Amino acid sequence: MDWIQQLLAPGNMALASTIILYSFVIAVGVFLGKIKIGGVSLGVTFVLFVGLVMGHLGYVVNSEVLHFIREFGLILFIFSIGLQVGPGFFSSFKKGGMLLNGLAMLVIVLNVAIVLAIFFIDGNTPITALVGVMSGAVTNTPGLGAAQQAILQVNPGAYSMSEEMAMGYAAAYPLGVIGIILSMFVIRAIFRVKMDREVKQIEDEIDSSQLKPHIVTFEVANSLIDGKNLVQLHDIISCNFVVSRLRDSSGNVIIPNSQTTVHIGDKLYIVMSAQDEDRFKAVIGPEIDMDWEATPSPVVSRRIVVTKSHYNGVALGSLRLRMGYKLNATRVNRAGVDLLASPSLRLQIGDRITVVGQEEDIKRLADKLGNSMKRLNEPNMITLFVGIFFGILVGSIPIAFPGVSVPMKLGLAGGPLVVAILLSRFGYKFKLVTYTSSASSLLMREIGICLFLASVGIASGAGFAKTVFNYTGMWWVIWGFIITVVPLLVAGCIARGVYKINLLTIMGLFGGSMTDPPALAYANNSTGNDAPAVAYSTVYPLTMFLRVVAAQVLVLCLA
Repeated sequence: MDWIQQLLAPGNMALASTIILYSFVIAVGVFLGKIKIGGVSLGVTFVLFVGLVMGHLGYVVNSEVLHFIREFGLILFIFSIGLQVGPGFFSSFKKGGMLLNGLAMLVIVLNVAIVLAIFFIDGNTPITALVGVMSGAVTNTPGLGAAQQAILQVNPGAYSMSEEMAMGYAAAYPLGVIGIILSMFVIRAIFRVKMDREVKQIEDEIDSSQLKPHIVTFEVANSLIDGKNLVQLHDIISCNFVVSRLRDSSGNVIIPNSQTTVHIGDKLYIVMSAQDEDRFKAVIGPEIDMDWEATPSPVVSRRIVVTKSHYNGVALGSLRLRMGYKLNATRVNRAGVDLLASPSLRLQIGDRITVVGQEEDIKRLADKLGNSMKRLNEPNMITLFVGIFFGILVGSIPIAFPGVSVPMKLGLAGGPLVVAILLSRFGYKFKLVTYTSSASSLLMREIGICLFLASVGIASGAGFAKTVFNYTGMWWVIWGFIITVVPLLVAGCIARGVYKINLLTIMGLFGGSMTDPPALAYANNSTGNDAPAVAYSTVYPLTMFLRVVAAQVLVLCLA
């Protein structure tokens, strides 16, 4: 049985032992994360704590292997988040992004102010240790790495300072994660927020912001439009709409084209925006109830899935459905959301187009667009690794600032996030398919965060107890908790009390302003909504950059 003892014993850095260690830490952490206390669970955050315990017990991983797994896991997690929330990132930035980024900057300023206050008031704690504590308190590993690089560039022999940063980071990190989540609870309690109401408010805002299709049947009663064709009707009403079907006074059902004329008594099956309904009533006539499916007609309605990459990013109008196929597109379903089929809408892989027309014409269009669910199940590996490639390049670009001897970088987390957001929005211009099934996206995200948390826990566990459980270490823990909680509570009170921001958005703001993936994972799991992820991604790029800059500037100016 010596072989199993060697395999499972602490201190063994063989490949098989490393894989077993990671598997055990992640499996136990995920299992414990499913346990709810008072209806609350920390989710995958437990992976970090299991890693700390195993590291404390003497289990180690080769430093280069650990560094690779940690950073690659973080890249996978961040990249999947970027792809998921990228389209919403730009729209949310227009609506409230400036405010959210302003609040995130306030959090960073308060973090730095508290560190400076401790440094000058205490007088005995070196800035290197405090920068490590700050990096751990805000769970910002790239900031820690950048600060360590900066101090070694200035003083190549300052390995003790670098290790001091790491210990400060390890001391503050666990309570940093807890402090962020605790701040969410405190804000919720202070303002007596009901989560169900907040979720409904977010969903209503999303619904109202989308150009969603509204399907209504009108009877032509206005003599002023009698004999007008649909082009003229578009000019009169002056909004986007589609006349899917028309039933004349004789009972014949046709698919109208742009030159089709309308007459008194005609029934029009119209797909439009809900806010335009009153305008249609005023121009066309009354709304009526009519079951078009029960009406005998040669036309049918079908959904076609866009699965051929050739049509990724192609405008719907360029398909010329009416001229080429005698079909009308009424709406497009994207990721479960119905969108109005306007000619300018650019298609994406996975879109489901609802078309009306003859069965044989629909089949021709389906063959053209793909309409193969099997294609959607195939992972787009090219986009993933092209994105990671360019993400790391962007994250490695040195950005020089006047008066600072060492250039700043976005790092291995900020770069991939920025590139993923850009790809999700503009990838079609480079013929890159960014569609990922929900199951694949979730798997990539969860594997990434679990690998990252397990690596941080194992690396920090060895010296954690020794560092924390003494006078100096306890003060590091206390300072780290203050650095975490106080800025968040100030920003949270301003966000909710002054600007009335939704709690789900505030939770994402907290996670993004602290560059904390576990907090985001907790927010998403506890709310069952992606609104925190949108807020997270809105503030994350700027926050990541500023946190890296702040850590380096503090070290370079005060060390």
